[in-house]
Amino acid sequence: MRKLTVLLFACTFMLAFTACVEGDTSTGASDVSCIALQGNSITLDGDGATVAGSSVTITSAGTYSISGSLADGQILVDTTDSENVNIILNGVDISCSTSAPIHVLNAEKVVITLADGSRNSVKDGNSYSVLDEDSEPNAAIFSKDDLTIKGSGTLTVDANYNDGITSKDDLKITGGVISVQAVNDGIRGRDSVEIKGGTISVNAAGDGIQSNNDEDTEKGYIAIEDGTLLIVAGADGIQAETSLTISGGDITVTSGTGSDSDSGKGLKAGVAVTITGGTLSINASDDAVHSNDSVGIDGGDLTLASSDDAIHADSSLEINGGDITITRCYEGLDSAAITLNGGNVHLVARDDGINAVTKGTSSDMMGRPGQNNGEATGSNTLTINGGYLVVNADGDGLDINGPITMTAGTVIVNGPTNNGNGPVDYLGSFSISGGDFLAVGSAGMAMGPSTSSTQNSMMLTYAGTQAAGTLIHIESADGDDILTFAPAKAYQSVVFSSPELSSSSEYVVYSGGSSSGTSTDGLYSGGTYTPGTEVTRFTVSGTVTTVGSQNGQMPGIMPGTMPGNMTPNTPAPGNMVNNRTSGMPGNPANNMNGYVPGNAAGGMTSNTPGNAVNNRTSGMPGNPANNMNGYVQGNAAGGMNGYMPGSFSSGMTGYIPGSASSITTRNPSVTQGYSSVYGIAAAQTGAFSHGVTSYRKSIIR
Repeated sequence: MRKLTVLLFACTFMLAFTACVEGDTSTGASDVSCIALQGNSITLDGDGATVAGSSVTITSAGTYSISGSLADGQILVDTTDSENVNIILNGVDISCSTSAPIHVLNAEKVVITLADGSRNSVKDGNSYSVLDEDSEPNAAIFSKDDLTIKGSGTLTVDANYNDGITSKDDLKITGGVISVQAVNDGIRGRDSVEIKGGTISVNAAGDGIQSNNDEDTEKGYIAIEDGTLLIVAGADGIQAETSLTISGGDITVTSGTGSDSDSGKGLKAGVAVTITGGTLSINASDDAVHSNDSVGIDGGDLTLASSDDAIHADSSLEINGGDITITRCYEGLDSAAITLNGGNVHLVARDDGINAVTKGTSSDMMGRPGQNNGEATGSNTLTINGGYLVVNADGDGLDINGPITMTAGTVIVNGPTNNGNGPVDYLGSFSISGGDFLAVGSAGMAMGPSTSSTQNSMMLTYAGTQAAGTLIHIESADGDDILTFAPAKAYQSVVFSSPELSSSSEYVVYSGGSSSGTSTDGLYSGGTYTPGTEVTRFTVSGTVTTVGSQNGQMPGIMPGTMPGNMTPNTPAPGNMVNNRTSGMPGNPANNMNGYVPGNAAGGMTSNTPGNAVNNRTSGMPGNPANNMNGYVQGNAAGGMNGYMPGSFSSGMTGYIPGSASSITTRNPSVTQGYSSVYGIAAAQTGAFSHGVTSYRKSIIR
């Protein structure tokens, strides 16, 4: 019996030694110290470590191969040597109920190699009994110094106390199949995280991957070059204190799954997010891609879904390449300055497709409660120098609190169906010198390019709403196809600019019909168009040519004009052309000051019969107080009737074609909504603010 026991011990030792040798992929067997985990005890074959019960402490630089199971113990590293400590995990199952199963207290650098074909697991308890002055360790695999994980084996980390894998310095992953489950952050490198390979899956209640050094501007960064990442995070998916750079890899992120999370962004950086390659799929409860400063996208394949902004940068957003598909968001591209130089962008937005606004603290009455709000400054910009952009927005297609400049590229906008928003909305100018631009949508707030453009454009308004999918076809008088397009939603206005629109040339517009060509994003190429109904013929008579009915237009919504400049069209009855300061019939001269009639800001201030004195809630003679539905009834000695298409005699129902229901539904309390110093323009309507192009966004933003 004694001989059998000795034989079994010898066999066990030889197997452990063989595993130790086979697990060493970097040095000769004579250079490797073998550590065998045996349930509640540990054996050491070699030098550089000490064993105490169920824990082993590595005290010297060198290579250590570890195998076996440890029911409740630790692997510790504590050395002042200047060389690396190399740890080979060759089939380990390590549990520790009171601290970090693998804990690096001090080392120049620790490299963990996952041996070929090995399966390794690490699990901690839900409380740690001994913590230092920094409340550390705080992760199942914890290192105070640089940590690298490589190899081709597997590693499973079950973190029940806090984080999964943490390095207080630099953390690098170059290989392995790594799975982390954590009650807080999954993978964290305080100074940096670099991922150059491997297959990594993280399910964390906090951030998925994080670098959080906020004391050194050269640190706190994350760089992903390659690998496959699958991240499910209760808070942010990947969060860098300074910069986040992605140049490759296959990355899938679901963020903001935690019910008490105050941030659920997919990719987040304090300074810059830069994407030059890789395949990314992000589903975020907050912004899908977010930077407190800048975002730059030069390549990659991105599919984004967000409950807030798809891509947000406080200062600047620049897209030079890549394929970006935004399937769901509140607003698509959001920044103070947005530049499109290349790439392909398709986006669907519940509100604005592209929103250029400066982040501020003022309340955005049309925005999301509790979110970062923007403040209109008039200095924000959208610059389009190339690329391909397709927008489908329920709010404004392009909402720019400043000028738009387009020199090249293709832009297709399927704008809103309600008259409280427009396919294009900007402050200042919209200058086009090249490229193809097409925007369709409602007519109430429709705006066209500015007359300062050097490329011709046309703006068409239908007398009534056209059904979704009804073809718009424009051809030359000689029958050459210029445009065939099937809008994705109902529409009443069309803005089109193309190098093919020649000055002094005649064109024919058709509605309906069919095309045998190939449709891409609703835009047809090739094939033959079978005519529908001829809508109108027009001759390009200037840089901006307006065509069709103007019944859907608010004052000042003609291409590139300020309120009152209805050129080149004839004003509606009661309008004062190009001279808002002279007043209107029934109002004192010099009392309108350029505002939409009915605004209290600077206008309607005299106590003229029929006008309220700076008080939108007082009603009008013959109307009950606080009753806006009959507010203008019989007012303004005819000056208000006919100011816009329709009549005020029915109580606001003619002010915006299609009735004022779009106003009253946005602010059920009509009295409160119209009692602002800005009068109607300050109401939560989004409608009148567009009419006052000189300050509209400063009101509602």
